Amino acid sequence: MTHPQGHGRHDRILRAAAALLDRRRFLTVTGAAATLAFSTNLPVAGAAQAAEAVPGALTEYPFTLGVASGDPTPSGVVLWTRLAPRPYEPAPGNGLPEAARVPVQWEIARDDRFRRVVLRGIATAHPEFNHTVHVDAQGLAPDRVYYYRFRAGPWISPPGRTRTAPAPGSLPYEMRLAAVSCQAYHDGYFTALGHLADEDVDAVFHLGDYLYEYAVGATGGARAYTDRTLPPWFAKETVTLEDYRLRYALYKSDPDLQAAHAAFPWFVTWDDHETENNYAGGSDESGGPGDEFLVRRAAAYRAYWENQPLRLPQLPQGPDMTLYRRFHYGRLAQFDILDTRQYRTDQAYRGRWHPPGPESQDPARTITGATQERWLLDGLRNSHATWNVIPQQVVMSRRRSGTAAASPLSMDAWDGYPGSRDRVLAGAGAAGVENLLVLTGDVHVHYAMDIKADWDDPTSRTIGTELVTSSVTSGRDGSPRPSDWSAVMTANPHLRFYDGRRGYVTVRLDAEEARADFKTVDSVTTPGAALTTAASFVTEAGDPGLRET
Repeated sequence: MTHPQGHGRHDRILRAAAALLDRRRFLTVTGAAATLAFSTNLPVAGAAQAAEAVPGALTEYPFTLGVASGDPTPSGVVLWTRLAPRPYEPAPGNGLPEAARVPVQWEIARDDRFRRVVLRGIATAHPEFNHTVHVDAQGLAPDRVYYYRFRAGPWISPPGRTRTAPAPGSLPYEMRLAAVSCQAYHDGYFTALGHLADEDVDAVFHLGDYLYEYAVGATGGARAYTDRTLPPWFAKETVTLEDYRLRYALYKSDPDLQAAHAAFPWFVTWDDHETENNYAGGSDESGGPGDEFLVRRAAAYRAYWENQPLRLPQLPQGPDMTLYRRFHYGRLAQFDILDTRQYRTDQAYRGRWHPPGPESQDPARTITGATQERWLLDGLRNSHATWNVIPQQVVMSRRRSGTAAASPLSMDAWDGYPGSRDRVLAGAGAAGVENLLVLTGDVHVHYAMDIKADWDDPTSRTIGTELVTSSVTSGRDGSPRPSDWSAVMTANPHLRFYDGRRGYVTVRLDAEEARADFKTVDSVTTPGAALTTAASFVTEAGDPGLRET
């Protein structure tokens, strides 16, 4: 059955969001910084209404950045696209008139030929949102594959494929997911994402570093283009809203990334590079003025929301954006997606690798913030799922760099916030969570890790599993056994697998076990590398601990 939907409600919601953003003020920054933040092409009350609707504004193909879907529920999913006829052209408009509000038709069908359309409507690509479109499509059936597409002017987008979550209370036979992270454009080709598009999974979890703020040279860094030259404005670090918007355009023009987005719904969360390397809460990497950094953070968060398939509740308010959220896959799995960057205490010992000490051991230090920590523990207490999965950014398990008694640990990971880790793991134990599965990115290598009750006693009880996916490209080609492989494996008996090549992880969950397959490619500095499965592990429901298969 087809349900026509107009764009009036969509516009009213966006106008309300714009008004909310206009009312919001940075309570922690100076007046000058706040003025700057709210004059940098951010929407103001009435702006969405005042912009002129221009149905004939499109004179060039607009769907250069593809389509995406995300955050599926049993009854709905977010559909995304961005109109950008000339995506590498700086604002205003990326090839569209500066003030043009462009109507965009969308439709969802049961078949890839769109003969059985079940939903359709009209959304508006607003200039204040860089002509991005976020459709929160509701009224779908649970646990079904759907196809979607957009139309703007005479042009039709490529089709996308998505899937809703199972009905609440149901117990699906299985759930298949992929975890990816760290895709530095300048470090190579997104070959792994091209292979990912051919996988048979229900959803993709992106665990951070979707883009990098670093400069990208005219030949694309390690891509070493000989047939094209990138514009000069990519050859600088991203700071302003326009910088971040252009950087997303560069990344999203990649055909392998477009293919992976079009194939599956994505759940996304960020780490640091979507804003700036190793930032912590309101502090930048170098300890510069906090007000200036929060203006930059506002721009980065704004561009992130615009370019990801996220709902309106995730729309940032100045430098604040609620990205942690919870999803269910029937009674089989609960997913608590974390944000370990926005609310954390600044890194101990200036963020350097450092042995545990009074500064890092302070129990008041937090990597999640108190509110998110309570939200997570409350969710675990109320969970009825077989698998409690925590997709997040940085390594949770202890990771010693050597065998010395005072071996350095990463102060940017949970090792730098042991009080937070202890509270979360103790809370999971108190909640009776038997099957804890942590999905992690950040470190550009594959790890398979048992989460131990006592890190100093390898024979202590295993209380969960951590699967760390390598990068898509970051770190360039890598190798099966990095130079520190022997030292790290010896220093961390709970580490069951370590591979330094690029790739991703697929996970199959059912009522009896979780199976993880670590996929790798040998090269990203040249296109077309083959995909291999480097290792596979199983952990049984009710009996945590990894077993290689």
